[in-house]
Amino acid sequence: MAGDTDPYTTLNKLLADFRFAMLTTVDLDGKLVAHPLTVQEREFDGDLWFIVGKDASAVQQLDVNPNAGVTLSSDSSWVSLAGTAELVEDHAKLEELWNSVVEAWFPDGPSDPRVGLLKFSADSAEYWDSPGGKIATAVAFVKSKVTGETYDGGDNAKLDL
Repeated sequence: MAGDTDPYTTLNKLLADFRFAMLTTVDLDGKLVAHPLTVQEREFDGDLWFIVGKDASAVQQLDVNPNAGVTLSSDSSWVSLAGTAELVEDHAKLEELWNSVVEAWFPDGPSDPRVGLLKFSADSAEYWDSPGGKIATAVAFVKSKVTGETYDGGDNAKLDL
């Protein structure tokens, strides 16, 4: 993804490639806590959806302080989102997002009263992308070490959403 591409388009393309995320919440002692989750919806409109247990520690922490962060990474790109998150009661959306992978954690299906939807709403985003993937990143890194020039890791943008 070239630097001349619209940053919102680039962000959307990057997010479509990630399957897993780390949701960071603030615990009752004010410490940051990260929770691994599976991204359930690929089309990014400022919100990310996760299927969670309603009794999960992340849900309890978000009830007290809804501020949250989401980070996603691959071999050649990274995204950091800041915003808020909350448990949402929307059975139709839960049914829409339900899949066989989720069933491994919740075998009773989307009607299980312990299952909920966590909606993360992003206020801002930052991404780093190394066009060409892992090999291009490695080549650029080696080149910077050999030439002594500063490593240019690729495309970076900060966005308000």
